[in-house]
Amino acid sequence: TFFDTARGYSDSEEKLGEAFRGMWDGIIIATKTPAKNAEDFWKDLHTSLRTLKTDHIDIYQYHNPGFVPKPGDESGLYDAILQAKEQGKIGHIGITNHRLHVAREIIESGLYETLQFPFSYLSTEKDLELVQACKERGMGFIAMKALSGGLITNSAAACAWLTRFDHVVPIWGIQRERELDEFLSYIAIPPVLDDEMRACIEADRNELQGDFCRGCGYCMPCPQGIVINTCARVSLLLRRSPSARLLSEQGREMMKKVEECTECGQCAAKCPYDLDTPALLKKNYQDYMKVLVGKPL
Repeated sequence: TFFDTARGYSDSEEKLGEAFRGMWDGIIIATKTPAKNAEDFWKDLHTSLRTLKTDHIDIYQYHNPGFVPKPGDESGLYDAILQAKEQGKIGHIGITNHRLHVAREIIESGLYETLQFPFSYLSTEKDLELVQACKERGMGFIAMKALSGGLITNSAAACAWLTRFDHVVPIWGIQRERELDEFLSYIAIPPVLDDEMRACIEADRNELQGDFCRGCGYCMPCPQGIVINTCARVSLLLRRSPSARLLSEQGREMMKKVEECTECGQCAAKCPYDLDTPALLKKNYQDYMKVLVGKPL
C-alpha cells in the first residue's frame, strides 16, 4: 500500500508515524522536502525519519523545485540525496513538479527514479507524452491530483481511465472513509471503461480542459489575503461539490476579499499553468455573485 506525504503537509507525517509504528512491512512511504540547499535537505530528512518513526523512507522526493537538482550544482541537493540513498536512509530518488518544461528536463536528465506530476483524464497530450517518456526510460510515474483536485466527480471513470497505464500509481486524495471504501471496491471489481464512462469523460473534458485553476496553491500567499486557490475556481466548485460551505457567511467573506485584488501579478507569475489569475478571480467572483442572487451558472 502506497502513502504519499510531505514535510509541508501539516502533521501528516506524525499521523502516519503513529498509524504504522512498528508495522511498516507492506507499506511503501513517500515523502518530500522543499529544501533549497544540502543543509536544509539533511534537516528535513532526519525530521521525516523521526516523525515517521522509521529508519528508512522508500521514496524521497524534492517538492516542486523550480529547477532540476543535478550532481555538482551549487545547491548540493542531488549530491546530498544520493549520499542519503547510499547510506540506506532512502530507497529511491524522486521529484515532484507542476511545470511541463521542468518535468521534461527531469525525465531527460536520467537522474530520478520517480516523477510525481498532475495526471488525470483531463490531462493534455503533452502530459500524456510525459507519461510515455517515463515508461520508455523505466521511470516510475506518480499521478498527483488524479481527481483534478475534486473537480472529477465520477471516480469509477477516473479509475477505469487511469489504470490503463500500468506504470502509473495514482494519488486519489481520499479524505473520508466512504471514499476509501469506494476505491477499495474498485480493486475487488475493477471498473470497465465502457461507452457510458467515455461519454462522461468527454463531457468533463469539454467543460474543464483549458484555462481553469487546478487548486495547487503555488500562487499563495496573496498580499491581500485572498484565498486564490479556492476563489479562482469557485464557479467549478459550486457546480461539482457541496456548496453550503462556499455560500455560508464565512464563504461570502472569503469571496468578498477578491474585491481587494490589486492585479499585482504575483499570483500569475507563480502559477505553474501560466494562468491569468487576476482575470480568473474576477470571473469567478462574478459567477459567485450570480449564484448568491439565485441566478444559474
